[in-house]
Amino acid sequence: MTAPCPGLPGDPPGGRRAAAVWGVGVGVYFVAIVFRTSLGVAGIDAAERFHINASALSTFSILQLLVYAGMQIPVGLMVDRMGTKKVLALGAVLFTAGQLCFALSHSYAMALAARALLGCGDAMTFISVLRLGARWFPARHGPMVAQVAALFGMAGNLVSTLVLAPLLHSRGWTATFGGSAAAGVVVLVLLLVFLRDHPEGYAPEPAPHPGAGYVRQQITRAWREPGTRLGMWAHFTTQFPAIVFLLLWGMPFLVEAEGLSRETAGRLLTLVVLVNMAVGLVYGQIVARHHAARLPLVLGTIGATALLWAATLAWPGPHAPMWLLITLCAVLGACGPASMIGFDFARPANPPERQGTASGIVNMGGFTASITTLLAIGVILDATDDDYRAAFATFFAVQAVGLAQILRLRERVRRRERERVVASRVETVHVPV
Repeated sequence: MTAPCPGLPGDPPGGRRAAAVWGVGVGVYFVAIVFRTSLGVAGIDAAERFHINASALSTFSILQLLVYAGMQIPVGLMVDRMGTKKVLALGAVLFTAGQLCFALSHSYAMALAARALLGCGDAMTFISVLRLGARWFPARHGPMVAQVAALFGMAGNLVSTLVLAPLLHSRGWTATFGGSAAAGVVVLVLLLVFLRDHPEGYAPEPAPHPGAGYVRQQITRAWREPGTRLGMWAHFTTQFPAIVFLLLWGMPFLVEAEGLSRETAGRLLTLVVLVNMAVGLVYGQIVARHHAARLPLVLGTIGATALLWAATLAWPGPHAPMWLLITLCAVLGACGPASMIGFDFARPANPPERQGTASGIVNMGGFTASITTLLAIGVILDATDDDYRAAFATFFAVQAVGLAQILRLRERVRRRERERVVASRVETVHVPV
């Protein structure tokens, strides 16, 4: 078994203080995920409340994710320049305001504006948490820290399924969404009081004042690294099946196409989340100990997802059997952890001052794929009189695009990583004693 890499010179020490500060950032991300995924359990209710069809319903999630994806590179640049605390605080204000406005919305236009505001705040959370982990923990813990952050994010999804869904049907729309907005206020206060950008004595080197070409240079240099691009395409190809399923179309598919009750469908959505949390810990340990396992894990997850969707959609009867739906949801649970491996391709390819920008590029991949698929499913459902088999077949086209890019870039990334290892050894040999 390959031992973990030793800490790098100047690595932060980690420890309890690091875990506490990082935990505050993760708490902000957790609440953002609760708000982001709350529409996933309210899709049918939203269609009734705003009197909209499938295409209009999908526009909620598409707009939210479009704002999220479009904000990734700007947020990465903001984190690199302003630090984590300021960006996270702004994000918490925006997503809390968005959730509250969504609770009070009575028109489709107002609800759309609320979800856009929520998406803008949500976009500022995950990259900030990744940067916070890099500033407080040694580099060798990077894969595990990222997977644990994603695990808490999926716990937020679990809260949507287990808590918000029952409240929505017992307390109503305004009370459920308005009451949940209070969680945003709580994490904002904790953030302002306790969060720090870095441990004492580990402040980054003061960055020079950015010139006119700073933004272009940051993006260009990050994009030129094959590891950044491979990370983006890995994220693109692995994340969207679970996001599309959990965020909007899973509940309608299971209830309307597969004939399940809402309660049973909710349990299957919960299974996706639980498997995601369990697999995330496993993937994090594997990648931290065996760097070469990154690509096999990504490709294996893509293959398993395609196989299970093909079996479900091609099932000869009117409904797929329960054992197949359970297996499908279990495999979908691995998609989130596999998408996190995309950051492990980009992280070693970029210096610390470019980590936020590179993470933004990677994170944009999965959400771009999700937007495309959400829109395609809504349009095809309306055009085919709710033929879910035809609509969900779009999964395979999006996967094929991403897989082709992964296979094209993998050898280039391997060469670059070998070159960095050789260069690092040469520098170590020439360090004066």
